Amino acid sequence: MSMTNTDPMRGFSESELQEKARDHLWMHFARQSVMTEGPGVPIIVKGEGHRIWDSRGKEYIDGLAGLFVVAAGHGRRRLAETAAKQAEQLAFFPIWSYAHPAAIELADRIADYAPGDLNKVFFSTGGGEAVETAFKLAKYYWKLQGKPTKHKVLSRSVAYHGTPQGALAITGIPAMKEMFEPLTPGGFRVPNTNFYRAADMGAPTGSLEEFGVWAADRIEEMIQFEGPDTVAAVFLEPVQNSGGCFPPPPGYFQRVREICDKYDVLLVSDEVICAFGRIGHMFACDAYGYQPDMITFAKAVTSGYSPLGGTVISDKIYEPFAHGDRAFYHGYTFGGHPVSAAVALENIAIFEEEGLLARVQENSPIFRSTLEKLTDLPIVGDVRGDGYFFGIELVKDKATKETFNDDESERLLRGFLSKALFDAGLYCRADDRGDPVIQLAPPLTIGPAEFTEIEQILRSVLTEAWTRL
Repeated sequence: MSMTNTDPMRGFSESELQEKARDHLWMHFARQSVMTEGPGVPIIVKGEGHRIWDSRGKEYIDGLAGLFVVAAGHGRRRLAETAAKQAEQLAFFPIWSYAHPAAIELADRIADYAPGDLNKVFFSTGGGEAVETAFKLAKYYWKLQGKPTKHKVLSRSVAYHGTPQGALAITGIPAMKEMFEPLTPGGFRVPNTNFYRAADMGAPTGSLEEFGVWAADRIEEMIQFEGPDTVAAVFLEPVQNSGGCFPPPPGYFQRVREICDKYDVLLVSDEVICAFGRIGHMFACDAYGYQPDMITFAKAVTSGYSPLGGTVISDKIYEPFAHGDRAFYHGYTFGGHPVSAAVALENIAIFEEEGLLARVQENSPIFRSTLEKLTDLPIVGDVRGDGYFFGIELVKDKATKETFNDDESERLLRGFLSKALFDAGLYCRADDRGDPVIQLAPPLTIGPAEFTEIEQILRSVLTEAWTRL
């Protein structure tokens, strides 16, 4: 697995890198004040398997696979060599009226894994672009069907679907959108599947199945309210990421599929995080037994060794473009990039050779039970998730499920937890785009020994967090 890097600091000292970062680097989703007013930013220089190292030589567990990305682990020499070999042969060519072997073969492999009649692959370079593609295609498809008023899209509360203007209209996090308003029109919200907070939604709390039907029926209610002749698509993640890993209740997606069919609405499975093994299947819709009209993917398709995203599209949606002079006037310069496509093919080969999907399915219950040990702590309210994708919701009062106010969240998550977990040797995510949660999505190569190591770090830091409150 090892890939040697003789100079991970690229010839610069720690202080020189911090100075250059402070002068010129604008980090994403980050407060720049950590560089301009603080001691600097952690600089990660090396990865090997499920571990990463910073510029000072300190080692950490990568508990988030980079950003739900490095599924096959860091330091895979064969993926790096595949990229180099393809770059020597054909570094770049667009798939705008042309093609190249890597994109052709990858589209074929992805279509083989995709369910049902999802046989066409439209490549992009990342998840937001994949969602943007699905949004534009859904609207255009209905125009071609003689239904031009079907342009609205539904998504769930607190769900994240990307940052491009169209994808941002589908994202269900108001605080992430208000500074960019007015947005692309047409995005509407329905309840998510956070059973732990069912009572707060006015939902039934008796059984998970009953709650699932209730949540799905809210989609039908919204379609009826807006008018079926105006709704183009529903965008849903198999396991909702933002808010802290909300798995679907049993029967939820089957009911959603019924509703979409009843009202002539497309179902888009946003699998930018969940596809390629995170839930133990190449596509997570297979884990939950539903057939979408489109699937968006990115992140783990290459394990992060080169950027790639895409949208898998059903024969039904493709059919209007299959004949004559009609084109879908949409695309990206680097979509289906030869190097990225070649790396994705090799990454899929690693999945198959090492049985990573079966590994996740086998070990997921052990991961869950290990994390559930933390529920003996007063600050841990809920542990939820699936596959190698879990969230731990933090509460101020377990009995009442009382959460933290804004000031407490600021002190707890941003002021203490994120740094304390990192200092303790665990890179993960402390998030409050909803109720405060810690999210874990490690590389698919880890197992029970690493689960225990993660649990012990979390236990130590969360115990200290409670004393500070």
